[in-house]
Amino acid sequence: MNNDPKEFDGLTALVTGSSNGIGAEAAVKFAERGARVLIQYHRGKEGAEVVLRRVREAGSDGEIRQADLSHSDGVNAFLEWLGARKIDILVNNAGSLVKRTRFLEFTAELWREVFLLNLDSAMLISKAVLPHMVERGRGYIVNISSVAARNGGGLGAIAYSSAKAALSAMNKGLAKEFAPAGVRVNGVSPGTIDTNYHRTFSTDQMLDGVRKATPLGRLGTSEEVADVIVFLCSKEAAFIQGQMIEVNGGFLLV
Repeated sequence: MNNDPKEFDGLTALVTGSSNGIGAEAAVKFAERGARVLIQYHRGKEGAEVVLRRVREAGSDGEIRQADLSHSDGVNAFLEWLGARKIDILVNNAGSLVKRTRFLEFTAELWREVFLLNLDSAMLISKAVLPHMVERGRGYIVNISSVAARNGGGLGAIAYSSAKAALSAMNKGLAKEFAPAGVRVNGVSPGTIDTNYHRTFSTDQMLDGVRKATPLGRLGTSEEVADVIVFLCSKEAAFIQGQMIEVNGGFLLV
């Protein structure tokens, strides 16, 4: 049980991909515990503005920033904007399948785009914020992977699942390297969550199949995943390091 409702007071949290879904709910929950929140979005400016309003209603403050993290120019512009900002909590949530593509139809350019969005941008942003965390002797990184990293995802998701698997491996490597510096690195691997992502990339038939294959018999919610993200940065998770927490209603039990 959390006895410190403002545990993150005075800290700054950066949540990428936070104009809707899991990222949006995580941003608000960090604000509720006192953190100032930086909200990165790609296309959802209106959604990002709604999240910022919710952050302020929770008694905190923040900023929004547009950036296309699927292209080098967008990543570089975001890193330049980030500059010397001191980030205490980083949630690498930005990611997308981009579009379902069978393997033989993949171009090298599309493969690279998917990896840049789901893996490389997380690496580069982590590299940018870690020096402050090390200097302060405290910091939290949560990498958002996917159940696809373990089961290969649905048809047309090979690049996405491969990038998320690499992100899960990076999660372990960062945890080992930066634990002595006081930085806790963990990850969350959502199953099928009721978000715009699945409204875009999954059919009703696919989602019905997931529900039937899930012991809890339903899709997850963004709030449920966000709760785990915030928990991993809390005092209650002080001895958890390098883990990838599966949040999938029992869909993947091994």
